Amino acid sequence: MTTASPLTLSPIVAGLWRIAEWKLDVAARVRWIEQALALGITSFDHADIYGDYQAEALFGEALKAAPSLRARMQLVSKCGIRLRSAQRPYRLSHYDTSAGYVRAQVEQSLRNLHTDRLDLVLIHRPDYLMDAAALADTFVALTREGKVAHWGVSNHSASQFALLHQHHPLATNQIELSPLAMDALDDGTLDQAQQLGLRPMIWSPLAGGRLFTGEDAQAMRVRTEMEAIAGRLGISLTTLAFAWVLRHPSRPHPITGSGRLESLREAVAALDVHLEPEDWYAIWTASKGHPVP
Repeated sequence: MTTASPLTLSPIVAGLWRIAEWKLDVAARVRWIEQALALGITSFDHADIYGDYQAEALFGEALKAAPSLRARMQLVSKCGIRLRSAQRPYRLSHYDTSAGYVRAQVEQSLRNLHTDRLDLVLIHRPDYLMDAAALADTFVALTREGKVAHWGVSNHSASQFALLHQHHPLATNQIELSPLAMDALDDGTLDQAQQLGLRPMIWSPLAGGRLFTGEDAQAMRVRTEMEAIAGRLGISLTTLAFAWVLRHPSRPHPITGSGRLESLREAVAALDVHLEPEDWYAIWTASKGHPVP
């Protein structure tokens, strides 16, 4: 089996989960993409279900209006969730990694994004009914047809990743990590990423905004500690949060969630910040509420 060239993503990835909420017209979406590219953010993270199945099409309208942008970026999408909504009146939300569904969603993403190839497609959540060998065959077919360059997963445990990786090479596991969500440090997924030399993608590095607005004890402890460190380093809380994620030796790609240009700048600024272990562990300790064992 021929293999594609190694996957290359920008150090910071732009997340498009909330693009529908940004209320940008097509021209403004084009400008936003151009501004992200100017900051060195060339990878754009989508999923078929984002924005009630509408987000990819909004981004695709911008690419249709300015087709030269496509060659300057990497398009990432996800599939495998049948999300019950007005768009898809399923009896209930469920997972589906059957050949027919994965193919249908990939081809719909291609149409939505006005492109003939996706640089990376992730299986969005572990499907308990997944037939790993059959899914690998689907990957091979869509790759052979030139529709997908690389495959990966999202939110998969180390064993779930290993099962599928045994049948077809995976490029990444997109997982949650932030100063308020640290399970990946202990559940083996980041260890596996280092072991295999496959850089993970990180969703919600700002804990969905809890870092700034959370009133629970954990969020307040972490915010107090991080504000002190950020003040000493002369950086924003956003920059510090991204720097904390980037400090992990698995060399993760954190994903932004905001459409604000300033938020993108703050995320990119983290690439120039090197946290000392003591500061990294000070945030860990504040999050856990106890010192290291």
